[in-house]
Amino acid sequence: MDRLDSLAIFVAVAEEGSFVSAARRLHRSPAAVTRAVAALEDRLATRLLNRTTRAVALTDAGARYLDRCRRALAEFEALELSAASERTEPRGLLTVTAPEIFGRLHVLPIAQAFLGAHDAVRISLLLLDRVVSLVDEGIDVGVRIAHLPDSSLRAIHVGDVWRVACASPRYLATRGTPKTPKHLGAHDVITVLGASRAGERWPQAGSRLTVNTMQAALDAAIAGGGVVRVFSYQAEAYEAAGDLRRVLRDHEPPPIPIHVIHPAGRHLPAKTRLFIDQAVASLRAKFGNTHLSRRDPQGEVGTQRKRRSG
Repeated sequence: MDRLDSLAIFVAVAEEGSFVSAARRLHRSPAAVTRAVAALEDRLATRLLNRTTRAVALTDAGARYLDRCRRALAEFEALELSAASERTEPRGLLTVTAPEIFGRLHVLPIAQAFLGAHDAVRISLLLLDRVVSLVDEGIDVGVRIAHLPDSSLRAIHVGDVWRVACASPRYLATRGTPKTPKHLGAHDVITVLGASRAGERWPQAGSRLTVNTMQAALDAAIAGGGVVRVFSYQAEAYEAAGDLRRVLRDHEPPPIPIHVIHPAGRHLPAKTRLFIDQAVASLRAKFGNTHLSRRDPQGEVGTQRKRRSG
């Protein structure tokens, strides 16, 4: 019998003034109630009740203990009600992580809209260009752009992005446009420190400039520093503005999936469930159509990509 249960039995006996009445109130046998109180007294090494043939009465120690038991049971009940409320009503702190640029462009607006709809929720948005452990760091929801390994996390695929090569129109006018990856050997190449994992390395190209953030790489390319490879969503606005032009279209690597992830569990709080639903719907609307995701700002699609999209 757990300790909270024994406290509840003691309170019932004290309030009823009778083991039999307490047993009736708790839907238990009088013998079970008597044993529970005796075990509680043995554990505390203190007599809590004086027993007579007709009734029971609290000792001085029992009276003091009764008040503490009532407070403990009330706090436990409030705790359970609070947990149940969080299951049905979004409230409390929600921690979300995403890659820095993707998070700023696409997850921050989702977070702001969610806060506008749910006054009792607070959001901590961690924009990090590194893989973090959701479980170890207490994060509720994450967005990952990667092929995910098997893990205990739940992952929802919401779309795809591509790695694209870009340079400024001024640079291309001066140095020419590379037609195949082997032509990169004759060009200035910008690389991002830490972005050389499998499938991401520039083929046959030496780098003259290495930076440690994608934004710095984009800034360098816009300034005419060379050819850079970034995710399609990172270059999209700069392409539309004419600051960057995509090259090597027919040599882009396969798509990389976007996932919304969260720790596995049957009973997610309402804040987490509702945020996941909103994030999945919003990101799928932007990235779920893989054919449109590969279009450039003017709507042109390379011949090789046309064949891939069927």
